[in-house]
Amino acid sequence: LGVADGAFAAGLAARAATPGTAHVVPAGESPAFLSEWSVAALGDPELADLLTRLGLRTMGAFAALPAPSVLGRFGPSGARAYRLALGLDEHPPALEEPPPELTETAELDPPATQVETAAFVAKGLADRLLERLEVRGMACTRVTIEAETEHGERLARCWRHDGALTPEALAARVRWQLEGWLTGRENSDEDIDVTAGLTLLRLAPDEIVPLDGRQLGFWGGDQAAADRAGRALARVQGMLGHFGELVTPVLQGGRTPAERVRWVPWGDPREPLRPVDAVRAPGANVAEMPPWPGALPDPAPARVFDLPLAAEFLDRDGQPVVVSGRGDPSAPPARLRCAELPGGGGDIAAWVGPWAHDLRWWDRKTRARCARWEVVVSPGVACLVAVTGGHATVEAIYD
Repeated sequence: LGVADGAFAAGLAARAATPGTAHVVPAGESPAFLSEWSVAALGDPELADLLTRLGLRTMGAFAALPAPSVLGRFGPSGARAYRLALGLDEHPPALEEPPPELTETAELDPPATQVETAAFVAKGLADRLLERLEVRGMACTRVTIEAETEHGERLARCWRHDGALTPEALAARVRWQLEGWLTGRENSDEDIDVTAGLTLLRLAPDEIVPLDGRQLGFWGGDQAAADRAGRALARVQGMLGHFGELVTPVLQGGRTPAERVRWVPWGDPREPLRPVDAVRAPGANVAEMPPWPGALPDPAPARVFDLPLAAEFLDRDGQPVVVSGRGDPSAPPARLRCAELPGGGGDIAAWVGPWAHDLRWWDRKTRARCARWEVVVSPGVACLVAVTGGHATVEAIYD
């Protein structure tokens, strides 16, 4: 957890915090806090490389330059990074405090015990809420759904959306939430048990932004087709549920192919859980470091299996290849057997590795030690093989 004057400085403060604690940068001291950070943390690899070659390795050295000179030498992208190095956000947030009169409320008499009954009422609330926001030139990106039961139980949940909520998207999220409450699916993490029907529903906008409208493509592109596809995907998600199978990939940081992709439900903010670039926090050595040390080299495999495929990773004598505690293999790999590979596997024509990983060594429950090889099996099938506890698996295939 990190706290600072701006979002960028707060993000770096969170990186500098020790596990389980918060790093708080006092008000007005964000520039001093950022001054020791590497320019690689600015998120622009090309600019960071140029600044490093010019001898400007830290944000403090970069921020010491005159603003006109930065704009003239590095252009708009450099000016944006310059503002971040000074502790200023790229642009102030355009959020507005939702007026309290925009809250939409409906009383249910008799109390609703069925999802369809409550969802029908909620659909009308969603339509009216977004219509009133549109009249004011605003759009909603986060909404709070509240409900009360006949026995006085109070329920509330805040939903966030990637971009402005449409009537269909808002109605779908309200329906999912009502289904969770009335069927008891989402009450496991709450101290409330719904013991009666719902007597009140309320939708309150929690975060609103200016309604910017839609910018059509100038050099082509069918925006209408994209909108139709979006509506179709939203409809499919409505049938599957919010945590169904309709997800999109988001690139994030990690050392293995599986860690580098986060699957996000359709319509949710597409944000990584881990930063793509790992940057050393300020300390004795603030020089740039490569992203995610120990990560497997490019190229990334085309197919990554959710459940690795059982395999036999053998040496020339037919014995399993194992790895010592120091990461040394017992023998060069010579053959890979796996029932799911073409021909059940075969002789290894080429290989590189191993890369020894000791993941989450500080947590006994989730710690994982393994070694990985990239191998090419005749006739030309490239695989990512992992050996853990003497057992081999195929984690991915390079198609």
